[in-house]
Amino acid sequence: MFNIGDKVVYPMHGAGIIESIEEREILGERKQYYVMRMPIGDLKVMVPLQSINCIGLREVVDESTVDKVLDRMKNFEEEETTSWNRRFRANMDKMKSGDIYEVAEVVRSLMFRDEEKGLSTGEKKMLDNARQILISELALARDLQAEQVFELIDEIISSHT
Repeated sequence: MFNIGDKVVYPMHGAGIIESIEEREILGERKQYYVMRMPIGDLKVMVPLQSINCIGLREVVDESTVDKVLDRMKNFEEEETTSWNRRFRANMDKMKSGDIYEVAEVVRSLMFRDEEKGLSTGEKKMLDNARQILISELALARDLQAEQVFELIDEIISSHT
């Protein structure tokens, strides 16, 4: 169970802060929901309490993990994947995992590929989504503004391409 004020990550959506726990009736069913405020995009998301394990809701990482994630982004080795389709599916699986290291790898590899060869429309959309997920968690973990984290990631990538 999480509490009001906890910083949590909702895979494929990003990190947010639990603002309340409410009971709502939706489609004829009464359930309890975490109501999360997502700082990027200023969205509110309702997550059913009974589904938190299967969707992978977890706490935001700590400072030392943030440092490790940023270090991995700096020292990333680009692997050549044969086809766009395989690369897209592999990246989607990484994002669905909810693992910050996997999401950072997607951001890093797509940003690198964009600098080197350009991205397809689908991969550009995936990069935007992955970057938003990563930035939201790093911003909450370090109490930074999203723009500051975006600049930090952009600096890491541009210095290693």
